[in-house]
Amino acid sequence: MKKIKVLLVDDSAVVRQVVLALLEREPDIQVIGAASDPLFAMDKMAKEWPDVIVLDVEMPRMDGITFLKKIMAERPTPVVICSTLTERGAETTLQALAAGAVEIITKPKVGLKGFLEQSSAELVAAVRAAAQANVKQLVRNAAAHTPVGAKLNADAILPPSSGQAMAQTTERIVAIGTSTGGTQALELVLTALPRVSPGIVIVQHMPEKFTASFAARLNTLSQIEVREAKNNDRVIPGLALIAPGGKHMLVKRSGAYYHVEVVDGPLVNRHRPSVDVLFRSVAKFAGKNATGIIMTGMGDDGARGLKELHETGARTYAQDEASCVVFGMPKEAIKLGGVDRVIALDDIPRAITNGR
Repeated sequence: MKKIKVLLVDDSAVVRQVVLALLEREPDIQVIGAASDPLFAMDKMAKEWPDVIVLDVEMPRMDGITFLKKIMAERPTPVVICSTLTERGAETTLQALAAGAVEIITKPKVGLKGFLEQSSAELVAAVRAAAQANVKQLVRNAAAHTPVGAKLNADAILPPSSGQAMAQTTERIVAIGTSTGGTQALELVLTALPRVSPGIVIVQHMPEKFTASFAARLNTLSQIEVREAKNNDRVIPGLALIAPGGKHMLVKRSGAYYHVEVVDGPLVNRHRPSVDVLFRSVAKFAGKNATGIIMTGMGDDGARGLKELHETGARTYAQDEASCVVFGMPKEAIKLGGVDRVIALDDIPRAITNGR
């Protein structure tokens, strides 16, 4: 079995020690080196190039973003960002995602060793997903601009749709679900939309404290308004609401209007927010008035929810393999038979605005 070769780059000796031990437990992963900063990392990479780099952002001599841009320009390689969970650090980490990083793993300032050990499954999954990432698509996107427990489904948050959503209205709603590679893909989609667009609700798998900065960044780049959702926000044309990290987001209906509920709850498909939860709520309360889109991401979150949307008469789309960073979520949705059309990333804005 060919092992995934990983290089760790972090100025914390504790992080290097703990992450190395966690990854070395896995039979398919080999840590080929650990460096305290990017300059030492480049020395190691000159001797042996890794398949995946686990990279801190704030380091001496050269910051992680400068190093990441250098890698993506010279020899594109999947990178997992291991970043401190702070509001201040969120914006910097999002710059790294925009520059081509695949995934974020967060770390606290205190209790670091215990946290990393508890989050080992998340870290390992991120490394494996990064090893399978479509690096060419990462470069294209960049150039253009939780502990494991029982795997619950959306029943943990709300019951299935009866299949009798309210009658069609003129108020359209678009629901989007994405994960690995989604930050760059969403930027490409939302910045291509005209100011007059249907109301959009989005689940992007992302840790808490990062979604507000992510939404604010997209808002500065887009013609439409983009913001992190708050409980009872209206879903209106020209507005995209992004589910807050660490919370589920559901769409509800009051008369002819839609609004969101932001709620606590257990992990669904090992995620909070969960795409399945969002899609099920849209199926239940919008039905044929909705468009569902599942985009790049690892795993199967959203596949069942998109099928529920499809069964209510909603239009459903999956991003194609060629334009995905990781084809997991769209692939699972296609396998379940809940997808009307498979389309390229560049065609998603037109599907949103035209409904076809």
